[in-house]
Amino acid sequence: MHAVHQLHQFRKSLSTTTYKARGQRVIRCPLCQLAKKFCICGIAPNREVINTNAGFLLLMYDTEVLKPSNTGKLIADLIPDTYAFLWSRTTKNDQLQAVLDDKKWQPFVVFPQEYAQEERQVETKSIVCADGKRPLFIMLDGSWREAKKMFRKSPYLDKFPLVSFDPKQLVDKLGCTPVGDNARYTVRKTQLEHQFSTAEVAARVLNMYGEDKNAHLLDLWFDVFNYQYQKSVCQRNKGNPQAIENYQQFQQDCCCD
Repeated sequence: MHAVHQLHQFRKSLSTTTYKARGQRVIRCPLCQLAKKFCICGIAPNREVINTNAGFLLLMYDTEVLKPSNTGKLIADLIPDTYAFLWSRTTKNDQLQAVLDDKKWQPFVVFPQEYAQEERQVETKSIVCADGKRPLFIMLDGSWREAKKMFRKSPYLDKFPLVSFDPKQLVDKLGCTPVGDNARYTVRKTQLEHQFSTAEVAARVLNMYGEDKNAHLLDLWFDVFNYQYQKSVCQRNKGNPQAIENYQQFQQDCCCD
């Protein structure tokens, strides 16, 4: 079990009633949260063989970790150094602060540049850390409205630079087309023209950092989750039917390199 699985269990322990997500009657795998007959845990990435220098810190808005559609767990499936905490505007979290204060990390907040104050450092092309530091990418995980609230009301994050990208200009690793032209994640409704899941954003951040293989693997793993998730909903599956095949072929190709 990784950090998001553990946070999921912790958040459930705080609940006095059962969280009623859409598709609540579906019998789900307790880890991947997909319908059991579409479970993907058996083909999950082997984190022990992943070569990465990056870390991720997921700040999750209240019930976000309880939602089966959440994709933050896909990051933790791949990246060993993934931390997950519930966000609070008023309650101090010493464990969270300890991670942010750890000298091995150089934290970056992943958020659109347009919301940054003029004096704030923003990385939009590539990500470079100081000598001896590793990047810790802070993801504000929730709906867009919730993410903006977390960004505005988390003053302890204000000192960290932002990582941002333009979805209209970034090239998608799978289809070689601008990713913003046709968002893949249609499980959740949004009024935004360019919608990205947390995992999709994380994949593009890894690409900016120069970990192209990990970025592509996370992107493919997201495709697997997206397609399998939609198999159990009452709507046309808009996912990639070749998702599992592409994911497994990429892993095989990487092993042969």
